[in-house]
Amino acid sequence: MSAHPVTEKLFIDGPVGRLEAIVERPGEGALQGCAVVCHPHPQHGGTMHNKVAHTLARAFVRSGYETLRFNFRGTEKSAGQFDEGVGELDDALAAIDWMRARHGPYPLWLAGFSFGAAIAVKAAVVSHVDGLVSVAPAISRFATGLESQPQCPWLIVQGDEDELVDIEETLEWVDSLEPGPELLIVPGGEHFFHGRLAELRDAVMEFVAE
Repeated sequence: MSAHPVTEKLFIDGPVGRLEAIVERPGEGALQGCAVVCHPHPQHGGTMHNKVAHTLARAFVRSGYETLRFNFRGTEKSAGQFDEGVGELDDALAAIDWMRARHGPYPLWLAGFSFGAAIAVKAAVVSHVDGLVSVAPAISRFATGLESQPQCPWLIVQGDEDELVDIEETLEWVDSLEPGPELLIVPGGEHFFHGRLAELRDAVMEFVAE
């Protein structure tokens, strides 16, 4: 069993002021890379403390990655106000830049849940990342009309009983992508993966290890 992660609470510079953040480092062993995790919709209670966002962070930390979670503008102690996904993309890019400045040559992965997954997909198109994990991506609402798709190893995870993001819509979108991501459907899984978080964590760790 690995040592407990080292957790640091801090603020990073965002495009419209500071963004509240948490960095978690593996407690032992050589660093394998770094990751940035984007949280779900701020106007529906989404913060970096969301259980799925936390599970994504934990999967990366257990995989040996230093991981940054941050609050989008206007969320909790982050400056600014909600910007319909436009400014939030800039926030995500600022978080990526911050991580790159800190860990230069290391692989950088991006992950997100729901609204945050859509933002992460857009950020991965704009900024070259080494891997992407999208959990229940709210694509139709926040990431339509992409000029291209992320050019990196990419995993999408969604429950087939998701009550907020239609599984058929996700399947249709994935089918339109070439070569497209790896898609993992969780039977009986709903949007917040109640009772299935350990399963989600293990799936992400497996994909990162590959």
